[in-house]
Amino acid sequence: MKIAIGNDHSAVEYKKEITAFLEEKGHEVINFGTDTNVSCNYAEYGQKVGEAVASGQADCGVLICGTGIGISLAANKVKGIRAAVCSEPVSARLTKEHNNANIIAFGARIVGIEMAKAIVTAWLDSEFQGGRHQDRINYIHSIEK
Repeated sequence: MKIAIGNDHSAVEYKKEITAFLEEKGHEVINFGTDTNVSCNYAEYGQKVGEAVASGQADCGVLICGTGIGISLAANKVKGIRAAVCSEPVSARLTKEHNNANIIAFGARIVGIEMAKAIVTAWLDSEFQGGRHQDRINYIHSIEK
């Protein structure tokens, strides 16, 4: 699977660790984040990952900033993106099962790296349940129009 990853200056080390973690699992990771600790605009990286996922360049995405909130808000402005911030694995699993989130986000200042790996794993290992959940996603996408 091709996974786009994006981050701001607060999450450079997390991006490196999550990238290695994903590659060890056999995924191809496309880096859209910054590689320096120089203060930058998280929204730019959320947009880049959102566009990569929406266009099909990547199958899904992982976003990391200080809290995961700002970068996910930017990604969610891209048509077709359903980015969700999660701080633990249960929400990560449910956001895939119920919302078919195509981007997961978390905060480098909020969760430890092992929890971040557990969040990513729960999300990737889950499957969308469809049914009534698809109706809700259709409604969400109708708002974009």
